[in-house]
Amino acid sequence: MSLTTDSAVCPTCANQLEALKKFTTIVADTSDFAAIAAFKPTDATTNPSLILAAATDPKYQDLVDSAVKTAQGLPLSKRNRLQAALELVFVNFGEAILKIIPGRVSVEVDAKDSFDTRKSVEKARRLVRLFEERKISKERLLIKLASTWEGIQAAKILEKENIRCNLTLLFSLPQAIAAAQAHATLISPFVGRILDWHLKNAPQTFLPHEDPGVISLKAIFNYYKKFSLPTEIMGASFRNAGQILELAGCDLLTISPALLETLQKQTDPISLKLSQADALKLPLKPQKINEKKFRYLLNADPMASDKLAEGIRRFVLDLEKLETLLKARI
Repeated sequence: MSLTTDSAVCPTCANQLEALKKFTTIVADTSDFAAIAAFKPTDATTNPSLILAAATDPKYQDLVDSAVKTAQGLPLSKRNRLQAALELVFVNFGEAILKIIPGRVSVEVDAKDSFDTRKSVEKARRLVRLFEERKISKERLLIKLASTWEGIQAAKILEKENIRCNLTLLFSLPQAIAAAQAHATLISPFVGRILDWHLKNAPQTFLPHEDPGVISLKAIFNYYKKFSLPTEIMGASFRNAGQILELAGCDLLTISPALLETLQKQTDPISLKLSQADALKLPLKPQKINEKKFRYLLNADPMASDKLAEGIRRFVLDLEKLETLLKARI
């Protein structure tokens, strides 16, 4: 598409979601099959919080029961059977989602291993094997890893094995540069959680183009496109439709069902906001990020370090809740 930024995009489209799909891959940020089928995204992404919500929904009890039954039949200790059941729940939901969408599903490794490269790699390989046993190729999977230094190094190892990775809980340009150096397939900058942090620490009103989460993702997009980095960018964690429309032109956007519905109801024409043509004009310099620089820059950014730590804690908490649910059945 030869559009430049601020050019109208598909003014004849029925709604903003239809227009957005013309130049940005739409990803469903949900494990609700009905919502995925309704909005017809290309890809879907899951995380411990989404899986927990789905696993407690009566509609999906057969997927949970199947995981428990399979794990109970394995020659393992009770603790290991619990871990097997947990992995099988993720695989069951991933497999069901892949029957609905044409693209890829993101499946997360245990957040408790966010600072353990070896364990993250082992769990990623095991998840891939479980999917392959069901005749699902690894090309349709994205393994989600937290954007810690250790998570990024795990992605570096896995990508060499053609296991594609999605680096999540990403809040800063140094994290994004390190992910690109590791040749990660995709990164997920968390736009909404960046806004949350700023609103909590200095409450104010932001117009969409002033939104700190939007500004952060734009900086990552411009850097990647300026230097033609192949890692894909998937904006995530949106709080309103304005954030999404301000990032029109991003490689992918993962959007909750509520905001997908909002975009489907809105009919005003939208404009392209991000393009490689504009990024190439910017006077940016390439950077190299080693471990010491990564840790220093992350520590120097209170928002990024706070939200990364909080995100890991929240995912661990939801994993523990899911474990409790499964343990009662096992």
